[in-house]
Amino acid sequence: MPTENQNSPRSLLFVITRGDSIGGAQIHVRDLCRRLVSEGVRVAVASGTAGALQDELGPSIPYFLVPSLKRSINPLADVFAISELGRVLRKFQPELVSAHTAKAGLVARVAAFLHRIPVLFTAHGWQFAEGIPAWQKLAVLALEVVLARLSRRLICVSAYDRDLALKARLGTPTKIVLVHNGMPWRDAPARLTDHKPLALIMTARFQPQKDHETLLAALKQLESYPWTLQLVGDGPLLEAVRQKVRAWGWDNRVFFAGQVMDVPQRLEASDVFVLASLWEGFPRSILEAMRASLPVVCSEVGGVREAVVEGETGWIVPPRDPEALAKALRTFWEDPALGQRQGQAGRKRYEAEFTFDAMFAKTRRVWQQALK
Repeated sequence: MPTENQNSPRSLLFVITRGDSIGGAQIHVRDLCRRLVSEGVRVAVASGTAGALQDELGPSIPYFLVPSLKRSINPLADVFAISELGRVLRKFQPELVSAHTAKAGLVARVAAFLHRIPVLFTAHGWQFAEGIPAWQKLAVLALEVVLARLSRRLICVSAYDRDLALKARLGTPTKIVLVHNGMPWRDAPARLTDHKPLALIMTARFQPQKDHETLLAALKQLESYPWTLQLVGDGPLLEAVRQKVRAWGWDNRVFFAGQVMDVPQRLEASDVFVLASLWEGFPRSILEAMRASLPVVCSEVGGVREAVVEGETGWIVPPRDPEALAKALRTFWEDPALGQRQGQAGRKRYEAEFTFDAMFAKTRRVWQQALK
């Protein structure tokens, strides 16, 4: 059982929109659940779909399916989802509700408010950030102004997101809290030599937010250099990227791993991590790469500058700019030792700033504040 000085909630329900895929938000929820269970806290998860997340949680953590909880906007379905989640709340009777991802944030906050249960929302990147279509930003912002009033606390995973929330007047500086993402500990991998060709890797879902097109365009400029690329993830745009790779004759250079659970090992077997993206909050994938002692090359979006130190732990390039991305990648051939230097610096930064233990301690304090 948790000790008094730990003072975690006695019971906590996590609500997340999707459980059939594993992304940053799902891993975040999984890791928090595992730690809380190890401390004797009653924990459960509610989601619109089952699958990979439920498998990761295992049989010891109750998993409630809320069939009407969908990503798409559907007022009637959302009303049903609020009702379905209400039944979960009455059955599990949590002391605190923690909502993750946009639609779950809507449904969970309304349902918890109606049942008079304290609720907080973790924004894994606001849907009114720079790079998101204007109509979507306006709609989400108008809705979030209302939903924020139902939240005891809003957790932002980057200072960039916290500044957005404060500017939008979603709450006071006390209510809107910064807790950077953190990754569970893994020992630093041994990196004796780099690969020939250079082994590049990107872990990201194939969806409009992620910019695989720009990465491929950058690599087209580097076609004469020795490299391979591993793309980890699935999603609706996967087939379009596959077709381009085939058309360019890169079947022996670009490899599609799909949705896999051995990402840490794949990172440790690579040389450079790349994240081309159009908008982000604070990508866990970058922290995962730093933990694996990889240099990071990423688009300048969201809170990436809070993790990556330009020139020291990697390179930050403008979004939608294949020339800048190609220039950054070219440095790893021009200076063969650069990757190891930047990777080691990234590992030290992970150890100092972005461990799971540090994140959990800060999150626990937010839970305590939300319950007061």
